Amino acid sequence: MEHRRLGASGLAVSEISYGNWLTYRDNAAECVTAALDAGITTFHTAAAWGAGAAEESLTKALGETRRDDLVLCTGVFWPEGPGPNDAGLSRKHVTTSLHGSLRRLATDHIDVYQLLRFDYRTPIDETFLALSDLVRQGKILYVGTAEWTAEQILQAAAAAERHAVPLIANQPHYSMLWRVAEAQVMPVCQRAGIGQFASVPLAQGVLTGKYRVGHVPANSRATGDEEARQSVWPLLAKEILERVGLLRGVADEAGLTMAQLALAWTLQNETVASALVGASTPAQVTENAKAAGTTLDFDALTRVDQLLGSFIQTDPRLTWSPPATTRP
Repeated sequence: MEHRRLGASGLAVSEISYGNWLTYRDNAAECVTAALDAGITTFHTAAAWGAGAAEESLTKALGETRRDDLVLCTGVFWPEGPGPNDAGLSRKHVTTSLHGSLRRLATDHIDVYQLLRFDYRTPIDETFLALSDLVRQGKILYVGTAEWTAEQILQAAAAAERHAVPLIANQPHYSMLWRVAEAQVMPVCQRAGIGQFASVPLAQGVLTGKYRVGHVPANSRATGDEEARQSVWPLLAKEILERVGLLRGVADEAGLTMAQLALAWTLQNETVASALVGASTPAQVTENAKAAGTTLDFDALTRVDQLLGSFIQTDPRLTWSPPATTRP
């Protein structure tokens, strides 16, 4: 497993990170063991996933793994309860959510604490002052954002400087099909010394080639619960699946599986420190990890662009945060 520095910091993260958003229930222990065996050191979870069950599952799966060998990332924003202060990035919620995460993850600190969406209703200085206090207490080592726009990241970088918060990471959706971060978010982050955790690099499994026109595999995300189905069904249009199917030839010529091709493509971007993936089986984890250290030649990259063509989404306005009139 290859490692990269995250942004301008000294923190090294594995090129492939393991996340347990929808995969903390079944085969969780086996998948985490496969990740560790493959050399993955960077693990992502969040307080709101499964009402804390995802964090607890990760802790159990990691077992006796030496804490200092791991980069643990968790995050805050989404609702964790029914109360008016159980969501968002207020000082109160950031503080209480972090302490809950520390308890569930059985650790005294979080390596990268991520602000999982922008909160229009909380002054950004309130959020970063709270983070500054928690950093000084040693409970947070670094801070990141997730799915923030370029303008929001500029605000965050300024607030981080004012309050001495080490802001080093951003987590955008980024894949062969979804490149909205390239035009504005990535350049702003690069200037600010912020590296990328590329999330959803397999486009909810579509870029693995397992979905084909007229065929949805049993026990796949597309046949899962409502949250899982909503995440993948928009990508199952006939025209998209036909274009993705053409990538198999590119993968074969490179000696890669389609999943490895998609992950390797993501890692060609110099601002990306790590590609964040989940998995439902240990075999998928092992396959994904082999994409680390892979270099795609110019011809392969060009063919990917040509084959996907107009189905590549690049509009930076599609970086998603909840609108100002709503709160999670």
